[in-house]
Formats: sequence, structure tokens, C-alpha cells
Amino acid sequence: MELRILLIGDIVGKPGLRIVERAVPVLRERHALDLVVANAENVADGSGITPKLGQALLEAGVDLLTLGDHAFARREGHRFIAECRRIVRPANYPEAAVGRGWLVHDTESGFPVGLVQVQGRVFMARQADCPFAAVDRAIAALSARTPVILCDVHAEATSEKIALGWHLDGRVSVLFGTHTHVPTADARLLPQGTAYITDLGMTGPYASVLGRAVEPVLRHFRTGMPSPFKVATRDVRLAGALVRVDARSGRAHAIERLELRDEECAP
Repeated sequence: MELRILLIGDIVGKPGLRIVERAVPVLRERHALDLVVANAENVADGSGITPKLGQALLEAGVDLLTLGDHAFARREGHRFIAECRRIVRPANYPEAAVGRGWLVHDTESGFPVGLVQVQGRVFMARQADCPFAAVDRAIAALSARTPVILCDVHAEATSEKIALGWHLDGRVSVLFGTHTHVPTADARLLPQGTAYITDLGMTGPYASVLGRAVEPVLRHFRTGMPSPFKVATRDVRLAGALVRVDARSGRAHAIERLELRDEECAP
């Protein structure tokens, strides 16, 4: 039995949400998907998540959501993070933080899938505990319940993500990076059967600076003055990866990058 999984990179603002709503139903049918996982920490105007937006993503066909360093940017989203059983925040945050760092979700085909997220520490403004130790604890709990484990590493440094990939090779089915909003061209299978990609990229407007309108960002870099960074609107794309995993062994069979423009979302 092979599980077909779609991983969606950081969803930015309303443009990102809209393309997810248009594309996910099409992709589920086109690729006979068993599971869709998306990073949603930027869906609320570029920073954070709200109950309304989180529910909209779930209703669009996303099964599981991950977060990151902007997880708690919206106070109204805290209760959603605490109560929703289909969302994780970094497992290396303090135990007192709302939400959970890992979960197990049953696909419609009846196979349980584990999901864990950790946040990197290199170049990250929000400090967290050691991601290596945290993910080891999570895998110890998850592997007792399922051989299929997905790991989102929300980090800035490519070296930290790659190191975690080697650290977890053979112990997770897929390790995918998020946070930088720039897709990487290194999707591959590691020697012990883990599918790996350093960063899925951004789901949102690419005529931008990481999803934000170009001119305010340029003004900030040129003058050093603060400026509100509104979410851009043009050249909207969905970025991510398609993965095939053996449901019984947990070993990945294949991983390939996916990039879909708005006009390509028709059935």
C-alpha cells in the first residue's frame, strides 16, 4: 500500500489561501492523494493564523497544518491552535505554549500518519530548544503508533535543515523544510529511505519580496525606516512537493517538486 502525499509550502495571505482553495481539490483528484499537509503560519495577512482562515484551509481539502515562528502572532488564533486536532506548532517550544508539537492522523484509507514540526535555532529571531533533541523525543512517541512520520523543519539555515535530514534518515518518511519562502532544487531520497527537500517554497504572490509588496520592502532596505509590508497580489503560485511512501514500512519511494500557477488550477 502506497500513500500519496502533497506537501504545501508557506501559505502567504489571501492570495495563498485562494490558490489553495482552487488547486487542492484538483490536485487531490489528479494525483489520487491520501494526505495534504500545508504550512499556514503566514496565512493571516502574512503573519499568523486565525480560526476562520485555519478552518478555510481545512475545508479546502488540507488535512493537516503546520506553523512556525509566527504561530502565535494572532491572539485570536491561540484557541484554534490549542483545540484543533489537525495542527502542530514547533515541538521544541516550551511545554506551556498552547498547541502540540506532534500528532497522529488517520487517512481515509485507514493508515495512521505521524506529523511533527521543529524550529531551527540558527539565524532565527524566536529562540527555541534544541530541535535535534525535541524531534528525537517526538519520534520515540510517534514510531510506537505508526511507521509513517512526516517532519516539517521550520528553519532559516540550509545547513541546519540538511543536518537534521541526515540525523533522521531512515527514522522519518519525509523531512521537508519551510520558512524561507524560496523553493530548493534538492528533492531526493536519502540512503535509508527518507524523502528530503530543504525548502518547499512559498504558496502566494511571486511578484514580491517573499510575499510582500516590493516597494515598501525596497524603501525599508534603502532608508532603514520602518514601513508596513503589505501582502502582494500578482503571479500567485502554489509550491510544494509530491511524495509517495510505503504505508507499511514507512520508506519513501519518490519525491518531486511541484509548482502550480493560478491559471493551471482548472480541472
